Amino acid sequence: MSDRINVRSLLEQKGQLADDVVAIKANGTIIDLHSFVDPTTTFELVRKTDKDGLQVIRHSTAHVMADAVQRLFPGTKVTIGPAIEDGFYYDFDKPGGGFTEEDLAKIEKTIREIVKSNTPFRREVVTRDQALALFEKMGETFKVEIIKSIPEGEEISLYKHGTHEKSQNYDKDWVDVCEGPHVPRTSNLGAVKLTSVAGAYWRGDERNPMLQRIYGTAFATQEALDEHLKLIEEAKARDHRKLGKELELFIFDPVAPAMPFFLPRGAFLYNALVQYMREMYAIDGYDEVITPQAFDPKLFRTSGHLGNYNENMYRLWTEDLLEELTAKDKDGNEKSTAEFIKRLQDNSFAIKPMNCPSHCVIFGSRRRSYRELPWRMADFGRLHRYERGGVVHGLSRVRTFCQDDAHIFCTREQVAGEIEKFMKLFYRVYKAFGFEKIDVKLATRPEKRVGSDEFWDMAESALQKGLESAGLTFEILPGEGAFYGPKIEFHVQDALKRSWQLGTMQYDPNLPERFELDYVGEDGKEHRPVMLHRAIFGSLERFISVYIEHCGGNFPAWIAPMQAKLLTVSDKSEAYGRDVLARLKARSFRVEGNFSGDKLGAKIRDARTARHPYMIVIGEKDAEAGTVSVRSRDKGELGAMPFDQFSAMLAEESKLPL
Repeated sequence: MSDRINVRSLLEQKGQLADDVVAIKANGTIIDLHSFVDPTTTFELVRKTDKDGLQVIRHSTAHVMADAVQRLFPGTKVTIGPAIEDGFYYDFDKPGGGFTEEDLAKIEKTIREIVKSNTPFRREVVTRDQALALFEKMGETFKVEIIKSIPEGEEISLYKHGTHEKSQNYDKDWVDVCEGPHVPRTSNLGAVKLTSVAGAYWRGDERNPMLQRIYGTAFATQEALDEHLKLIEEAKARDHRKLGKELELFIFDPVAPAMPFFLPRGAFLYNALVQYMREMYAIDGYDEVITPQAFDPKLFRTSGHLGNYNENMYRLWTEDLLEELTAKDKDGNEKSTAEFIKRLQDNSFAIKPMNCPSHCVIFGSRRRSYRELPWRMADFGRLHRYERGGVVHGLSRVRTFCQDDAHIFCTREQVAGEIEKFMKLFYRVYKAFGFEKIDVKLATRPEKRVGSDEFWDMAESALQKGLESAGLTFEILPGEGAFYGPKIEFHVQDALKRSWQLGTMQYDPNLPERFELDYVGEDGKEHRPVMLHRAIFGSLERFISVYIEHCGGNFPAWIAPMQAKLLTVSDKSEAYGRDVLARLKARSFRVEGNFSGDKLGAKIRDARTARHPYMIVIGEKDAEAGTVSVRSRDKGELGAMPFDQFSAMLAEESKLPL
């Protein structure tokens, strides 16, 4: 340790120690001020308002929350308490059952008291035996299990906070086995809010004990926390499941779990996205194809999905196949259920989970020339993937969906240009939908994959060069690529500052190799093409869910399922109102009328709930003057205007933003 220095001391020497510095970042690793580093280490400061700083604050707050829980509820055992996106949680084994809202209020109060005490977090490296002895003495059986699972030779560290800075009295210091990092002192923690309680099985296994999980969030300041809580309330109001029902866009039913039924208005929105993308494809030179829904398993054996994607695929089988496989069981030795299922998977047809294998079939259906490349092949076919019940969520995660899917077959030399062309298309589309902030990430090879390391090196390098040539800043996501190739991910921030992963581009040298695809080059020889997988919306269902919440169901006129609602003041203006409605429909505007005897105020309230871009109010004066009184959802009262003026305005807003 003599050649290493405490991080706090290092910062003091460099004059960089400040109240808002909670850690440093060196070689991509967050290191807290309690740790020791080489004096020559190159690092960045991590401040409490930074994204990394917030993670350190939240991890530390989880420890303080666990301390508060054990002070208030003696006998409660602790398990794990990580920081997560936008917050943290800690799992507890509490005698006598769960936590109430009143309990959360008491825990929050105690957290604030601990924060105010301004006691330090202290890091101590111990041996495995020392750690086991400590937590066995404390009766923390879950921690003992965690310690035993730590690989031999791996460093074990404890983090303590409490009343005495140098105390070894564990009755006064709260202690946890943890690799950190943590803030220097409890006073470095900011504003805290405990948000909910849920049940969680120990290690996520239903055969294990049920624990109580407390969720919370923490920010550097009360102002930042208040803004976050305000956004949470706004998110509840914009929840696409709630608005989908209110606006009559889609429903779900147990007869098709996690598979949406699009109602007429939702179907319009769905088809409008497809039509919009078709217009963009016409500009950028894509050819659309239609491919089957179910395939012989040999297709997925060739593609590599069998063995790498079995658990996500829906299977089909016939009585003949079942009889054949059962007969094989009877002719030979008894087979286990697992063996039977394996042979069923290997021999049964599968509903396609993705389009890429069938596009390889099309490319390989005849001899191709370099003059045909790049070939951009688009497909709006429906896909089916089995998602576990615990992860499905409205339209955001479903079991049947459509992607604005396309595959580009090209030469290696064309890859950079195609990536740049795709980037321009992607940003053009997302600007049209009002998404301004987009983070780009490069997901590299996963542990479970097909293809040689040489192929992966080439693929990852090609995507990185394409991003660099497009002048885009990006983040590396190690191990997050698809099993057949690395991918560029586009994470889009919505109006509530939430990030969603939507579009992707993937470089795939593996499928062309597995399907033995070739084209004849300019030299007259056969060459293997590169295959680029790309989607802009991603799945239409997921994009619709994000877009509903982004705009709060207030769709712009060009894509709104219903563009205007016509309301009559009384029956005296009904005839003129019906004439206006007929003329608007004749011009292909999406308009509906309310000619009921309800009072105008009630009609307006109903129309506002539907969130149409316009309300057209027709009264006697309008009938006499041949005008329409227009109220804009976004701009307010526009007043009376000639029919043709309103029609021209709506026609302009109805144009696709190409």
